[in-house]
Parts: sequence; structure tokens; C-alpha cells
Amino acid sequence: MPPVPIIAALQLPPFDDGKHRSIAWYEDFLLSNARIFAEGGIKAVKIQDETREKGAAAPQTIARMATLGRAFRKEFPDMQLGIIVQAHDAIAPLAIADAADAHFVRLKIFVGAAVNAEGLRDALSVEATRYRGDIVRPDISIYADVHDRTCMPLAPVANETAALWAQSMGADGIIITGTSFADTLSRVRAARAAGVKRPILIGGGATADNVATALDAADAVVVSTSLLRDGAAYDDFNLWDKDKVLRLMEAAQRK
Repeated sequence: MPPVPIIAALQLPPFDDGKHRSIAWYEDFLLSNARIFAEGGIKAVKIQDETREKGAAAPQTIARMATLGRAFRKEFPDMQLGIIVQAHDAIAPLAIADAADAHFVRLKIFVGAAVNAEGLRDALSVEATRYRGDIVRPDISIYADVHDRTCMPLAPVANETAALWAQSMGADGIIITGTSFADTLSRVRAARAAGVKRPILIGGGATADNVATALDAADAVVVSTSLLRDGAAYDDFNLWDKDKVLRLMEAAQRK
């Protein structure tokens, strides 16, 4: 299934931020904010876990994300759902997506090796594609980041080479995000020129002012920050701004 052109990233408050919130609270937070995106015309939402973990995702993270994904699918059956977890884990996002009947997962450090603020990260591609085969869910798309901007590759591999690696290792879509919007567009063009045939998604930096340009270069964009409500707390039930969503969608349609 090709990516929806506009994918909203809905970041959940961490499960371990000391506030001991119930799963009912997280469900209310999710559905309230997802409704803002739905009413603004967005057709795909990626639920993003922000719980920092050492190693694989904890059982609580997997259980809660699956439960929340099911709640989303019940409330918004016509929207595409994506899953990402903060933990460096090839299996958990796909297991959650299987349980929640999600459409795609986003995996960072899909090929190669990198270091970020949490330490060393190695490629998830082999384990992820093998597990997806084991659970017989080829319909769950894997969108793979290439040199995600939150990390540094451990070897000087060209961005377009890493994109080709990700394509060859089974990614259904390649997520490219540079250090600036101009750098992102340059990386997208280089990936296409190098022979990347899979859909390319821009992983950040999209705004109402540049979304049309972004969609001229790539197949889809992931957007969140530019749609936040001014002054909102990270755990507000209306964290995103419907008017900003509507403006972005209007700009995207002028492409």
C-alpha cells in the first residue's frame, strides 16, 4: 500500500514520566488529539511512543501501544495507522502493528550503524523483515529512516547509498530527513538519481509554506511540530491546532 501523502505524527507522553497515568488517560489523550487531525482532513496518523528504554521495548510499552492502536482503529477505521517505539527494537513495532491492525511501522537505523544520545545502534533490517515474514504480515509496510537526523552514522556512507541499502533490505518506503529543508530536498534528489524506486517520505520539517514543494520532491511527508498549538503543554488533550492542520492540508492540495 503506498503511503498517504500527509502523515501526522502523534507523540504520546512517555509511559514512565512519573505521573502514573492510567491506560484510560492515554486513550483519551490519543483519541482527542487524533480527532483534531481527522477533522482537519489528515488520513494517516503515526502513534509515537516516547518512552526511553535500554534495549528492547518493555512489556508495558508493547501492551499499551497495542491497546491504544486498537482504540484508534475502532474510533477512526478509515484512517491509516502507523506505529513507532522509542526503544531500538525491530520486533516490538511489528508485534504492536499486528495486534492493532496497523498499516505501517517506522524503523530508525534500518541499515548500517549509528550513535545517538542513547548510545550505539545497529541495523534492524534483517530481524524486522524476518519477523514480519514469521507472522505472515507482508501487508504491514516498513518505512525505514536513512541517516535519521537524531543520530550520526558510524561510517561515512553516502546518504543515497544508505537509501539503496534500505531498499535492498526490504524497506517499503525510505524516510529521508536532512539537517535543513534544503538539505532534505538535496538528499531526496540524490536518492532518486542513485536508483531508489521505493516511495520516499520526508521525515520532518514540513510546514504549510513548504509542503507543496516537499510533495513535488517526495511521495509523502511526516508532520507534527509545525501543527502544534502555541503554548500547549506536552500532555494537553488538544496539543495540535486544527486551524494549522487545515492550512497545511489546503497548501498540500494546491500542489
